[in-house]
Amino acid sequence: MTATRTQSITLEQFLQRPETKPASEYINGEIIQKPMPKGRHSRLQGKLCAAINQVTESAKIAYAFPELRCSFGGRSIVPDVAIFQWERIPLTVDHNVPDNFELPPDWTIEILSPEQKPNKVIGNILYCLQYGTHLGWFLDPDDLSILVFLPQQQPVLLQGEESLPVLPEIELALTVNQVFGWLKMGD
Repeated sequence: MTATRTQSITLEQFLQRPETKPASEYINGEIIQKPMPKGRHSRLQGKLCAAINQVTESAKIAYAFPELRCSFGGRSIVPDVAIFQWERIPLTVDHNVPDNFELPPDWTIEILSPEQKPNKVIGNILYCLQYGTHLGWFLDPDDLSILVFLPQQQPVLLQGEESLPVLPEIELALTVNQVFGWLKMGD
């Protein structure tokens, strides 16, 4: 994760810059480039999006977007997975998905990469909750645990066969072990 100090750049100026690979985020006046996703991160991100979208997309309940830039409240962040309830997806006049999302997700999921600082990643989840997000997951593949964040509540650390909370309208039953079980591909 690389932080770049800039001289009084605004969010609007940041959003006019070309996108970087991996994505950069704008937090407290700083441009911070996310680390390049590696194997475990990519696998978990892909499987989470697929599992959520399998039960939500056809029924138009919600949609899980991987690496979607969300700009709101003076920040521009790129959660690993941003889930929006269907009616909150800001469609264009032609009913297409827009390029710019200027609102917080309903549910945000972050997957810790070895190069990331946990408090920075958790800070993005807390920021989303402050602006109306209903649920946050922080996955730690090394610890095989998921820290769950709900508004106005203490975070809860879940492990093993503990069930993970999802948005109320989403019928998806997952345990921590099931999520991290997706990392096994050879069996």
